Amino acid sequence: MKAAAIILLLAVACARAEVIHSSSHRFRVETIADGLDHPWAVAQLPDGRFLVTERRGRLLLIDKPGAAPREVAGVPFVVARGQGGLLDVALHPGYAENGWLYLAYSKPVGEGSLTAIARGKLQDDRLTELEMIFDPPSDQATGSGSHFGCRMAFDGRGHIFFSIGDRGGPTNADNLAQSLGSVTGKIHRLHDDGRVPADNPFVSRKDAMPSIWAYGSRNAQGLVYDTGSGRLWETEHGPRGGDELNIIRKGANYGWPLAGYGINYSGTTITKNESLPGMEDPVVQWTPVIAASGLALYRGDKFPRWRGNLFAGGLASEKLVRVELSGATVTEQEIVLQDTGRIRDVRSFDDGFLYIVYDEPGKVVRLVPAD
Repeated sequence: MKAAAIILLLAVACARAEVIHSSSHRFRVETIADGLDHPWAVAQLPDGRFLVTERRGRLLLIDKPGAAPREVAGVPFVVARGQGGLLDVALHPGYAENGWLYLAYSKPVGEGSLTAIARGKLQDDRLTELEMIFDPPSDQATGSGSHFGCRMAFDGRGHIFFSIGDRGGPTNADNLAQSLGSVTGKIHRLHDDGRVPADNPFVSRKDAMPSIWAYGSRNAQGLVYDTGSGRLWETEHGPRGGDELNIIRKGANYGWPLAGYGINYSGTTITKNESLPGMEDPVVQWTPVIAASGLALYRGDKFPRWRGNLFAGGLASEKLVRVELSGATVTEQEIVLQDTGRIRDVRSFDDGFLYIVYDEPGKVVRLVPAD
């Protein structure tokens, strides 16, 4: 009788879980893991298990929703200072065959640090066969604790894209986002084994970093590749105003800090908030900011009327924004979640659910249909 009563109580609790209404779907929020320390990103293994990064430098393995996380050994040492630490985690599109997983992190260099990318293979609870994919020149290291980026995205054609922030550079011509000789403030593209593609836009220029795909970015923490259209979508933090949703194009300049829609935190002017010749305008700019973080393109079957929509997370705004598209044009925006915590990452996996990583409170959840 006691067991039956417990089962009944659990069923009633589940039935009473809050149903949230959006314009297209009703859903509930299901917790995968909580009590985490500033988690940054989540990936799902083919067998359904989850990998979660914590900014302080831990990679966690979670067998199923509600299971206690286990720490994965063999992770590179990181500088967990300010916004730096262990950042993104992503699986190679051919993970089921080759086993490669990728980690973005702030690598210590002397008294400073750089954004680097390594890959390895998961064997039991250990990362093995670790190798560097992107290791910038050590003379570009800085002691700044801000604007590391770093999101990764694969195009399914043997390339990896990733973002590196401007490391908090000045809001004037000294900001290295406009310098092709610097890795900061850029979107980069490499072969998935770290080689530089021969068709990268600046590969033949001696004054340019050959990995650069696009430049003039402040701090991109949302990046997703649409294999259907070939579009690379990006969200990045503006200063006080001017968060952006961009389509990243080969060789394009996205303007920072010469063109933008925000002001300094002190209230002083940065730009005239207007387009400049030779620079790309954002598809959308958010003022006030959403504090743009993770970005997902939903292609699942659990929420059919969301298919093809982007979902942008917000940190300070504590928002999840649904962005409806018609090709490269935004036709509608909807706040799906608000005031539930600082959203760091948003992901859509093969199981069709939509996953959210909360920086604070530290947890991973997923949206499940209530229809």
